[in-house]
Amino acid sequence: MNRFENLDYVTKGLKPEKVFRYFEQLSQIPRGSGNEKEVSDYLYEFGKSLGLETIQDDVMNIIIKKPGTKGYEQAPVVILQGHMDMVCEKNEDTVHDFTKDPLKLYIDGNLLKAEGTTLGADNGIAVAYAMAILDSDDISHPPLEVIVTVEEETGMGGVIGFKKENVSGKLLINIDSEEEGVFFASCAGGVRANILLDIEKEANEMPCYKIMIKDLKGGHSGLNIKDGRGNAIKLLGRLLDGIDNYNLVEIFGGSKPNAIPREAYAVISTKDIEALKDKVKELEGVFNKELVQTDHLNIEVLPVDQEASCYSNELKERIIQTLLMIPCGVQTMSFAIEGLVESSLNIGVLAEREGSLVFESAIRSSVKSLKYEILNRIEVLSKLVRGHLETVSDYPEWAYNNKSMLQDLFKSVYKETTGKEAEIAAIHAGLECGFFAEKLTDTDGSDLDMISLGPNMANVHTPYEELDIESVERTWVFLQNVLKAIQ
Repeated sequence: MNRFENLDYVTKGLKPEKVFRYFEQLSQIPRGSGNEKEVSDYLYEFGKSLGLETIQDDVMNIIIKKPGTKGYEQAPVVILQGHMDMVCEKNEDTVHDFTKDPLKLYIDGNLLKAEGTTLGADNGIAVAYAMAILDSDDISHPPLEVIVTVEEETGMGGVIGFKKENVSGKLLINIDSEEEGVFFASCAGGVRANILLDIEKEANEMPCYKIMIKDLKGGHSGLNIKDGRGNAIKLLGRLLDGIDNYNLVEIFGGSKPNAIPREAYAVISTKDIEALKDKVKELEGVFNKELVQTDHLNIEVLPVDQEASCYSNELKERIIQTLLMIPCGVQTMSFAIEGLVESSLNIGVLAEREGSLVFESAIRSSVKSLKYEILNRIEVLSKLVRGHLETVSDYPEWAYNNKSMLQDLFKSVYKETTGKEAEIAAIHAGLECGFFAEKLTDTDGSDLDMISLGPNMANVHTPYEELDIESVERTWVFLQNVLKAIQ
């Protein structure tokens, strides 16, 4: 593991030292979803270098096992779990290749950030915590099974491919939450729904202009869906519906279904550029007035090289219809848990793919029937606009367990450690716990007991992602105390 011996650590001196050292090492390795081989190999070599049983499975998940420390040899096996991949988002003016470039970390007061890109604390901090525990000789703990999965951010491919025979633990601590002292015991399920429209082209002879919606906040499509932030793709649909006398040459928006799109653009052709600019300026004011409490955007109109073709007028109308009618945002709120979003969806990507224009939406719900009710609405819309529907990455919700030993343990240890009361909550986002509950529940009915924790983070899935340095240390102390209490 000497590949980083010449690394000039930005995080040098931060506490806990090992956690931040391993986090910065992870930040040097490209690990966007689907591009995890190098980081998976790194973790495999890490486990082997410690002399621990280490497995790299068929889909590149990593499992590392460490025996219990003295006095904990017979304690129940505890699974520590996180994912190695990250959402790759950057600002428009940031030069960064996520397939090969390391992240550029910097410290801003008590916050750790990355220059112009996502930080990858979601979920690199979980991996760093686990590595620091595995590479310790002074932390008391029960037998451990560390599971680090791939492709969590793009449909949970790692946990779907996970084989239950690789682990034996019945207590699972997921480290994929983003608020210190709030421990999740339930999460939403989800499914990706894509509407595909066949592309039809015709000749274009008018000059072309690019209309760019940008500078929105974006954010996590589950955690931030109730914050009223603007969706650039939906707003672009309204803009295209509000202007007249143009051809639609190209349209694109967003980058990930699980991120609220911050940017979207359309290339149009028109003979009346002044009328276009006036209308865009008017709509920019309308949108910002609507978003005044939650967000802000800018819209640019720029000339571009003339295109020889454009979408057919009939296809243009179906594109606008789809963008206007596709549901987006909070659909229902929970009546059982105050303030919890029960179901939602987010159109996160609009792009051309293999002769089709694809509208990608992420549906989330803590109630299975509502998830499929929303999916049915998307299917009906697809038929109305003469499109095709494809569904991918259907994952289960994680049901609340009112007999959880881990919940009681976390509450008591948190009180002892901090003097504060812990909060047990549900999250409107997909955690891998739903799949682990299905895979690791025995046929005799013995359930897996799970809980999720993490330090304070903000603006995940955006280039403004930040990690609270002091919270990392407090959460580290708490996690050690939890492990010490499991005997």
